[in-house]
Amino acid sequence: MALFLLCLAWVSVPPAQADTMHGVVIVVVDGDTVLFKPDHAHTSGRTFLKVRLAGIDAPETDQPYGDAATRELAARVLNRRVAVTSVATDVNGRTIAHIQVAGHEVGTELVQSGFAWAAARSRHTAKLAVAQRQARLDQRGLWQGAAPVPPWEWRRTHPKGEYNRF
Repeated sequence: MALFLLCLAWVSVPPAQADTMHGVVIVVVDGDTVLFKPDHAHTSGRTFLKVRLAGIDAPETDQPYGDAATRELAARVLNRRVAVTSVATDVNGRTIAHIQVAGHEVGTELVQSGFAWAAARSRHTAKLAVAQRQARLDQRGLWQGAAPVPPWEWRRTHPKGEYNRF
């Protein structure tokens, strides 16, 4: 009975509100990481935040399609007003977030265009899974290659000094 009440109490707690900020992307670091300047000072006191897109993993800069992924992200967000909805903070202190431009979710668009994978360690949303499957079938972006290597596998086979993870 105690376990049932504990579960009931857990279910009845409303989910935490995601922190959504508005501002401008001032630097694109790589295909899934940007520097974001919020309109208002962030609670951390920083004037900008390092943001990694949630749910996706783009090729590393030194990996095939890494530069193309970086250019694609820059074309979509650099010097543009965006909405950043944070979902977590990673071990490197980066804000993990969804970024939207004019109501479009940038991470999903990168996967649809073949410039990123749905991240292996995140829960794939149905939308990301469908986007990745279609990009692969249409051979868009990195799916043009004979055997594209996911970034999480590429990082395992290349020492950290060989690529820049800002």
